[in-house]
Amino acid sequence: LVGVFTEPGNTFSKMVKAGAKTTDWIIPILIVILVAILSNIVMMSNPIIKHSIVEKQMQQMEKTFDDMIAKGQLTEAQKEEQMNNVRDRMEQGGMAMNTIFTSIGITIFTFLTFFVVSGVFMLFSKFALKGEGTYKDAMSAYGLPYYIVIIQVIIMMILALVMNKFFTGTSVAEFAGMEKSDLAGFLLSKLDPFSIWFYSVISIGFAKMFKSENTVKYFIMIFGLWIGFGLILFFIAKAVPFLSFLAQ
Repeated sequence: LVGVFTEPGNTFSKMVKAGAKTTDWIIPILIVILVAILSNIVMMSNPIIKHSIVEKQMQQMEKTFDDMIAKGQLTEAQKEEQMNNVRDRMEQGGMAMNTIFTSIGITIFTFLTFFVVSGVFMLFSKFALKGEGTYKDAMSAYGLPYYIVIIQVIIMMILALVMNKFFTGTSVAEFAGMEKSDLAGFLLSKLDPFSIWFYSVISIGFAKMFKSENTVKYFIMIFGLWIGFGLILFFIAKAVPFLSFLAQ
């Protein structure tokens, strides 16, 4: 744990010799899920934050409905009816039920993202950079830096309570209140010290776990995939309004 923050290179070098273990990634992943769930409960217990979340979701939904009206798929009356129904469900939904569904969502999304991204990074490491490593090595290289995410989530929770604002990151765009659905907001959302730290450690981890002396090419690969796939999702969301959540 300490080595991730202080000496990631030496830490991953020792892991290569000892061999990748399931505990390298399962423990930080489970802690991230637990902290994220607790953070959500704390933030949603704040009425100001809860109201801002509902309003933001309603604005995104209204945009989708307006696009449907423009295409003749929905009438103005139907839009108003559906908007009112959604708002009532959001505002009257019980705290316990919301917590259960949110917790399930966080758990599924975290594990799904972890396994998919680990696989993508492994494929690029093996076939594009000719590294020597396994999927298990990739999971350790990607999973251990999740301890950084834990710190980020805790700081986001503290900021949310102090500023009465729901935080989805610690980027420049988040503090400036810029929408990630705009290109400028998307680009500034990548200027996040914790995300940069997180992917930097991942780059070092993959270079070590896949037995490479050239760390630079792994930095280029990891950051290229992070920003590149983000841009792809951004333009998909722009082209298909129904998938606007991909740009968040």
